[in-house]
Order: sequence, then C-alpha cells, then structure tokens
Amino acid sequence: MTEPPAVTSPDTAVSLEFAVLASGEQIATAAAALERNGIRPLLAATGADARGLVGSLLADGAEVYNNTSQTLEAIGVADDIERSGRYQPLRLRLYRMDREMQRREMRTLAAAPDYVVGSVHALTEDGSLLIASASGSQLGPLVSGAGHVILVMGAQKIVRDVATGMRRIYEYCYPLEDARARRAYGVPSGVNNILIINKVITAGRITAIIVNERLGF
Repeated sequence: MTEPPAVTSPDTAVSLEFAVLASGEQIATAAAALERNGIRPLLAATGADARGLVGSLLADGAEVYNNTSQTLEAIGVADDIERSGRYQPLRLRLYRMDREMQRREMRTLAAAPDYVVGSVHALTEDGSLLIASASGSQLGPLVSGAGHVILVMGAQKIVRDVATGMRRIYEYCYPLEDARARRAYGVPSGVNNILIINKVITAGRITAIIVNERLGF
C-alpha cells in the first residue's frame, strides 16, 4: 500500500472532498459489505435516530465506555451514557481515580468494558473500518477487550477503499482534530496509531450505525 502523505502542519489545507455525504447506493454497498465481514450494519436517517438505536442496544446497568468522539457529543449519546443514570459510565469513574495510585486498576477497567461506544474515521465500500488515535488507548477494547462495540458514523466517512481511507485520515481528519486539540487542550494531536478492522471472528460483536448526515470529522 502506498504510504499516505504525512501532514505536519495544523495549517495544512483540509481536503473537502471527504466532507461530502455518500450516495444511497454507496451506503447500501458499504452496509452489505459490513454484514459479509461479520459486522452488524444499522442505518439511521438522522443523528436523533442513531441516538435511539444506541440506547436500544445498551443494556441497563452495563459498564459503558464512550470514546472521545465529536459524533457522540453532537447527537447526545455521550450525555446519555454519562448522565442518564441507566449505565455505569466508566469514563466518569476513571476521571475520579488517582492516576498515580490506581494506574493499574484504571488500565484494567478501561481495557474490558461490557460496551464501548465510539466512531470511526473512514468506512470503505468493501466493509473495512479505519480508526486513528493519538494515544491508542481506545483501540484495544475495540479489537477484542470490550464485550460489545457500537460505532456511529456519518455517511460522509464512506470511501472507496483503504488507501482512500488513509488519505481521509491524513488530509481531512487530522488537520481538523489537531486544531480542536490545540484549542481544547493546548497540545497537538497526531496520527500515532491506526486500527483497520477488515473482518471480525465473533459475528455481531461490532455494530456499525451509518447515519445519513454529516457527523464528526
């Protein structure tokens, strides 16, 4: 695979081709491919519909870890997990723990929740999911640690193939996330880890909700 171009400056122009919503045909193609790869696809017309789907999939009282996600924040899922009282929100629990005295306990708790809810940076038409991360902390549970994985994605994230998905990460997601991280935390972001899920062994463990709206980066 050709190495994607590295983006080294937060001022790099964003490739707006990756902000365009996929067509209905592309959504159907990607959904069918996900199912062949053992990932359950669900379609939602709006963010509100996706929020309802997530709520229907999460079991009351379950441990739920919500990854940092502009998509989840935009549609209200992050608030539902952390503040509805229906679940055990692990992110809030981890915030209250002592990083020095409870480091191992924190690492163990975050590694294997009942549910992890997040998003992706690209979905290919042949059913691969691409997720980039600066720290990599959320990738292990997505691969195997979490009992169930729910991923919510806007239809603008559908791309032709993995090579195009890599371009989307470097040319679109990274500049936007880097600017957000600098504003929010005063530190730069980075494409330090990339997870590509092509197929899953445990069918149905991962649910991918494709929303026919622009959501997140």
